[in-house]
Amino acid sequence: MIPMRSDPRDGMRELQRKADRICCLILNPEYPLINIDLERQALREECARLFPESLWLYDLIYESRFDRFIEQWRAEVDGDPWGLRP
Repeated sequence: MIPMRSDPRDGMRELQRKADRICCLILNPEYPLINIDLERQALREECARLFPESLWLYDLIYESRFDRFIEQWRAEVDGDPWGLRP
């Protein structure tokens, strides 16, 4: 959990760092998509806690980025949309 800080930019930087980590996880074919979904959910909840008035912006920027990365780098293979099979 990201602690509340006096400078909102600190929270934004931490969200960016965590979003970058999720992008790296998406690029790792060994990491299951179900776990990525959990990471995404946790990050969205964190954003809602820190910046509730800007949650729409989070969805616009990060969720669309995650979706695009998954579409580009994690195409469904052999009917396994969650990436659980080796």
